Amino acid sequence: MRYYRVATTAALLVLAMASGSAQVEKGPIAGIERLKAGNERFVNNPATPPSVDVEKRKALVKGQTPFAMVLSCADSRVPPEMIFNVGLGELFVIRTAGQVTDKAVLASIEYGAEHLNVPLLVVMGHDLCGAVKAAIETKAGAPSLGPNLDALIGAIKPAFERMSTPADLDHLRDAVLANVEEVVNDILNSSAVVKHLVGNGTLLMVGAFYELDTGRVRFSMPASPQHEPTGKTPVAHR
Repeated sequence: MRYYRVATTAALLVLAMASGSAQVEKGPIAGIERLKAGNERFVNNPATPPSVDVEKRKALVKGQTPFAMVLSCADSRVPPEMIFNVGLGELFVIRTAGQVTDKAVLASIEYGAEHLNVPLLVVMGHDLCGAVKAAIETKAGAPSLGPNLDALIGAIKPAFERMSTPADLDHLRDAVLANVEEVVNDILNSSAVVKHLVGNGTLLMVGAFYELDTGRVRFSMPASPQHEPTGKTPVAHR
């Protein structure tokens, strides 16, 4: 399997702090700026949600044109629409425990990219992810948790192999970041459609990390299937 360096480098923190002031109407860079601006509103005043009016709701009956897709954890504390302070029709959201992929998730991403022409995909992990924690705590030879949970844990564990720190609860943040990168790799390796669109610049894919206490989202540098690093990717610690 090929690995693509994306989310768990120090660049995840650097890019997040560069908020950018350019106002662009369309495209993936404009989408990231919109997400950053919305997250800043959420951080500063989470009690003010985006307005949802009757006219907008009725207009969306004709179709949808979301500016970004977000694959995030199903954790109840991590609702992308609130975190990014956006309204109806603005985000195409897919959620699973640990943002783990399967065929339905991949099909949803492909639909958003190919048929809705969404130019940006964000794979977002978060602090204290229960799915990643369970993967850390489930040791080899442990009793089965059931076929479905076993499959979930099995999908997360390969991420720990790329960590430069131990895969334990003291380094849970590192493990979450490694899992974000693992998911991005899974998508690129499992979807020829996504890999093609990322390769030709039609789709931009980035990793992200949500901090539960501050409400802030930090983004990685974009993924690129044309760049293959030579070793394990170092993990951001802060």
